[in-house]
Amino acid sequence: MDRLWAPWRIGYVGSKRKKCIFCLNQKAKNDKKHYIIKRGNYAFSMLNIYPYNNGHMMIAPYRHIKDFDRLRDEEIIDIMKLVKKSYRLLKKILKPQGFNIGINIGDIAGAGFAGHFHVHIVPRWKGDVNFMSTTAGTKVIAESLEELYARLTQPRRAGDKPKG
Repeated sequence: MDRLWAPWRIGYVGSKRKKCIFCLNQKAKNDKKHYIIKRGNYAFSMLNIYPYNNGHMMIAPYRHIKDFDRLRDEEIIDIMKLVKKSYRLLKKILKPQGFNIGINIGDIAGAGFAGHFHVHIVPRWKGDVNFMSTTAGTKVIAESLEELYARLTQPRRAGDKPKG
């Protein structure tokens, strides 16, 4: 059996994850260190450090809440505004051919952090699911989080405005 070593994943695989990543990261003073892309009034967006694909972002409310139906209107509006801004930013910088935007509510639905509501936005390209993921159960991410963060947060030129 062939092996592809990915030692950076041991932190995720071996962790007990007792603390909520969204609560920890929202309080962080250093957005760059925690890959926080944008902050709104009630929510924020951040890069997923264990992405399904390059550019995988998550948007979460500041308030630690797991139930969708308990979100306040202003939180829902802020979350959706950040989803739209993230979509536009990823579209402009990474130029994907498609997107998956979704919400997993509860462990059984695949929520990795079931205690804190969040939305996933995952850029997609033709062929991004290849033999590595289908036969080896391994995903290859071609760009480091540091490089991607720099590209997504670099200052824009004066005339540079997202379209749409």
